[in-house]
Amino acid sequence: MKHKETNWKTRTKKNTITLGIWTFSWLVTTAIVAFAPKFIWDFNVPLTIIAVIANIIVGFGMILANRNHLRGLDEMQQKIQSEAMALSLGVGLVLGCSYQLLEDIKLIAFEPEISHLIIVMCIAFMVGVIKGGVKYR
Repeated sequence: MKHKETNWKTRTKKNTITLGIWTFSWLVTTAIVAFAPKFIWDFNVPLTIIAVIANIIVGFGMILANRNHLRGLDEMQQKIQSEAMALSLGVGLVLGCSYQLLEDIKLIAFEPEISHLIIVMCIAFMVGVIKGGVKYR
């Protein structure tokens, strides 16, 4: 039993580190796509296309790493993550649609930014994880 628990802990640690590396890599490629065309290569189209494709490929790698990480968790942790993801998706969908409509019906004077929605979804996810951790403690 002790050996099985050690293997699970080792696998979970490895999956967490792998997910962290993929997430960091995706953040780096996202920053490159966001800033390099303007500040490094003067909007060179081929370089920008390559950067966008690299960002998408690394993003899919991050998704697969996240899937592997989730599959390696125990049932309780999977349930907590699943409920947090459901909350994040629901909040993102409902608030995202409403946020876009606010500009369309002229209740806000600025164009909605996806970064605002991402921040709200991340906060919702964190709240879901904390709530799940307390609930299933």
